[in-house]
Amino acid sequence: MKTNTQIHKGIVRLILAGLMTLILASPSLAQTTSQNKQLPNVVILATGGTIAGAAASGTQAGYTSGQVTIDAMVNAVPDIKKLANIKGEQISNVGSQDMSFAIMLQLAKRIAELAAGKDVDGIVITHGTDTMEETAYFLNLVVKTDKPVVLVGSMRPSTAVSADGPLNLYNAVAVAADPKAKGHGVLLVMNDWIHSAQTLVKVSTTAVQTFMSPLRGLIGTSAYGVNEYYRYPHNKFGSQSEFSVDGVTTLPRVDIIYADVDMPADLIDASVEHGAKGIVIAGVGNGNMNKAGLDACARASKKGVVVVRSTRVATGNVGRNVEVDDDKLGLVASYDLNPQKARILLSVALLKPRKLDEIQKLYYEY
Repeated sequence: MKTNTQIHKGIVRLILAGLMTLILASPSLAQTTSQNKQLPNVVILATGGTIAGAAASGTQAGYTSGQVTIDAMVNAVPDIKKLANIKGEQISNVGSQDMSFAIMLQLAKRIAELAAGKDVDGIVITHGTDTMEETAYFLNLVVKTDKPVVLVGSMRPSTAVSADGPLNLYNAVAVAADPKAKGHGVLLVMNDWIHSAQTLVKVSTTAVQTFMSPLRGLIGTSAYGVNEYYRYPHNKFGSQSEFSVDGVTTLPRVDIIYADVDMPADLIDASVEHGAKGIVIAGVGNGNMNKAGLDACARASKKGVVVVRSTRVATGNVGRNVEVDDDKLGLVASYDLNPQKARILLSVALLKPRKLDEIQKLYYEY
């Protein structure tokens, strides 16, 4: 006669056998387990911004950036976990108007650490749109990896009616997890478009389609996680870049000064007096300014301050020695970089001593 213990063991064996039969008979469950093991690994680094913002109602314009954690953002898009195995890290939680070089340096160094690991296939950075083009371009200069690095944000806070953040994040993860995205440098994915960090520009204060690449065009598109790529970036980036922030804790001061009608020269002089190592002029037209401004720029150059002529105009290149005698005045032309990106490049370039012609060459190459 069987004991109670033997009976219990027999029941357990029957239950386990039944469960195994169900599992083996269910192709969907077996397939899901197999797919999860094969999914790429994507790390999301959160910095804040509108995508993590919240408002008191779904229809008001005002909101507070950086209120939602990365875990909450990921959980708001359940299907995102079908694209990749996702881990999140909170680097900061600020509106991008408060983005700083300190945070950007921390971000660059963390990306380098993650990209060096075999268990990371791609990296996504959530970021506010106000200064996103500056962070993207900075990372494009200093991060040495061919793995996808993708910035993403939104124009509407998470609490808004028709919030754009969840789908943007979904598409960004789809690009970061995509082997075809490798070797494109730092990218930005928003509103179904894939931009290069080299070319993207914010063109609207409030429109959802706020980013454009007016001079070179899109890298590609991402629609509900389906990606297409049209081209590669035209200039140096990533592993091709000569720049490094290893051991760097601060960047040289570089100021931007806006040119306009009858501009006074004292702002340029004040910038020099307050310790700027470089100055970028957001010039009129082809990087132009009045005689008072040019004279002040020449004085700054003679004191060892690097002066770069960019433009406040939305599109077009700033040519060297066109309307301004750059050779005579000791100035640099920004070529196709707008003032904010020209400042980023100069800040990184000034981490070591360089001659003016060497700096000018950088604007053609990067």
